[in-house]
Amino acid sequence: MIESKPLIAMIHAVPAAHRIAHEAFAQEFPQATVWNVLDDRLLVDANAAGGLTDALRRRMLRLIGHVLDGGAQGLLLTCSSYGEVVDTARALWDVPVLKSDESMFKAALAGPYRRVAVVASVPPAVPAAVAQLEALIPAVRPNRPVDIVTALSEDAAGATDPATAARHLAEALQAADGTDVDAVLLAQYSLTPARDALAALLGVPVLDGAGAAARELRGLLLPAEQPAAPAPAVTP
Repeated sequence: MIESKPLIAMIHAVPAAHRIAHEAFAQEFPQATVWNVLDDRLLVDANAAGGLTDALRRRMLRLIGHVLDGGAQGLLLTCSSYGEVVDTARALWDVPVLKSDESMFKAALAGPYRRVAVVASVPPAVPAAVAQLEALIPAVRPNRPVDIVTALSEDAAGATDPATAARHLAEALQAADGTDVDAVLLAQYSLTPARDALAALLGVPVLDGAGAAARELRGLLLPAEQPAAPAPAVTP
């Protein structure tokens, strides 16, 4: 039986994701006890190697094993670049293990959106996010096509405030012919602070992964207490 305050582990590759995910769980899943594990070389080493290597996959699996052996009843990987390791973890452990943006993608595909944009500020996040989104289409949305646009703004990674990050992302979307999308999906937790400002610039819903993941884990572990999911943020 799941305890009333389930232990949820989160493995982070960047410090900013720790704060953002923690805030999302405090709002969406306050019953959870959160355990944060940070390896701030995960993304740096993946970038240097040009992607995930076998050694990096094994390293992530060791971290996953560490928290699950420590009693975690649910796990969220907040780095999209390591999402593929979750498939292996699910085969090894009988505990809910979520990829960073999986819940957000499922919510987007279940919605009415016909054209969506995936935006990021670091190059590895783009193909990793698109791969996750496309892999979910047959199960979540088999009979309705969806057009996916991608936009990368490395300038957004260096922005000093959310409004500036949002402006850089909007400019990247414009350059990618993505201004006529029905929704925007943030491929990194570090972009979450720019969500509302980007929605204001574009006038469409902007979805983030942290809140969606918190809601899904709450529904899996405390189904009797699961409220209706709130609508995504959008400009009035």
